[in-house]
Amino acid sequence: MAMLIGALTLFAYLLGSVSSAVLVCRIWGLPDPRQHGSHNPGATNVLRLGGKLPAVLVLLFDILKGTIPVWGGYFLGLDPLALALVGAAACLGHIYPLFFGFKGGKGVATAFGAMAPIGWDMTGALIVTWLGVALLTRYSSLGAIVTCLVAPVYTYLFKSQYTASVALVCVLILWRHRANILRLWRGTEPKLGQKKRPAE
Repeated sequence: MAMLIGALTLFAYLLGSVSSAVLVCRIWGLPDPRQHGSHNPGATNVLRLGGKLPAVLVLLFDILKGTIPVWGGYFLGLDPLALALVGAAACLGHIYPLFFGFKGGKGVATAFGAMAPIGWDMTGALIVTWLGVALLTRYSSLGAIVTCLVAPVYTYLFKSQYTASVALVCVLILWRHRANILRLWRGTEPKLGQKKRPAE
């Protein structure tokens, strides 16, 4: 079982290391998202650089990077702690991609994909929370932060055995958003559809 966990964790990291934002931007002839916009290779920045279709493709692939290995581990009978390691590995791959100089995105979509196998009720709650906060405030990052804060609570209500696992992944994503939290506090965080300030 230890070898299975190790192999699946490695697979999750390598899959997470495939930067869909960079690849989609290359196919669409768009600027490198690591060097333009917010410099974050994620769906939100691709939306700023190229519009809805490439952004949706990036979002879907980033979600699958978390869902595929975690769902695989679930069907192979891994316990919640092992699934947490697999999910965290996928997020770490997205944040520190082996194939793209260890310069990746925030890991939000991948973390969502890792949590999605818990159930449709959990998935729906996460989507509604992020959409509600993001649309109300126009801050994508705040939507992600709030969703990460409440995700362990949702997990406890729906499938409590995965609460610690989800909390582990959420801590990783919140740590990755530390610069966004500081900009939100200072009032300099760009809103949806708004370009990042040159000073940032």
